[in-house]
Amino acid sequence: MPLPQPPAAVIFDMDGLLFDSEALYREALFSAGVETGLPVSEALYRQMVGNPWPTIWRLLLDLYGSEDSVAALRAAWTRDFESLAATRLALKTGVVEILDALDRLGLPRAIATSSQHHKVEHHLGMHGLAGRFHAVVAQGDYAAGKPAPDPFLRAAERLGVAPELCLALEDSHNGVRSAASAGMMTVMVPDLLEATEEMRGLCRAVARDLHEVRLFLLRSHGVAAD
Repeated sequence: MPLPQPPAAVIFDMDGLLFDSEALYREALFSAGVETGLPVSEALYRQMVGNPWPTIWRLLLDLYGSEDSVAALRAAWTRDFESLAATRLALKTGVVEILDALDRLGLPRAIATSSQHHKVEHHLGMHGLAGRFHAVVAQGDYAAGKPAPDPFLRAAERLGVAPELCLALEDSHNGVRSAASAGMMTVMVPDLLEATEEMRGLCRAVARDLHEVRLFLLRSHGVAAD
């Protein structure tokens, strides 16, 4: 994974990158669709991945034509996701190991997510990771959500590191677009969405998992892997 320079900071997406939550969101959406009697599909869910709620709201409003229907689906979807996440939310492969590597390198790190702060706090707390990030940028902290660059630019600002010196890690297409437009060295770690030609053009690399990213980070700083 060639980079123009060793990263001075790392900025992580959350859902689908740190936590295996996208699969739970998908499962919850389908159960909410059954409960509310509203049609949902795999194609619809894939359109939602990596988007902030205002974008999803407009998508659903165009589909269902009723704010009440969208509100009913959202309420059931949120409730079902929280029920699933309470017992089944798992870390993605390599999360703890890459955070340990960042500690070893002395590099600051942040989260830039479309999710709400209370969800970030819940997910991090559930896995004992609450103190392992130097900043969290979530819904409400920026003017425009992904694919706009705002979330990643705000995260870099809070870390006090220039965007071009940051490595951004993303699993979604809109997340990659956001990080790349912020001028960051961007690596995609695919989850539910595959890396397209557009993504490969925007990224410095596409990694198999966070273990691969960790090894690259150590090498880029001239540190031998354990």
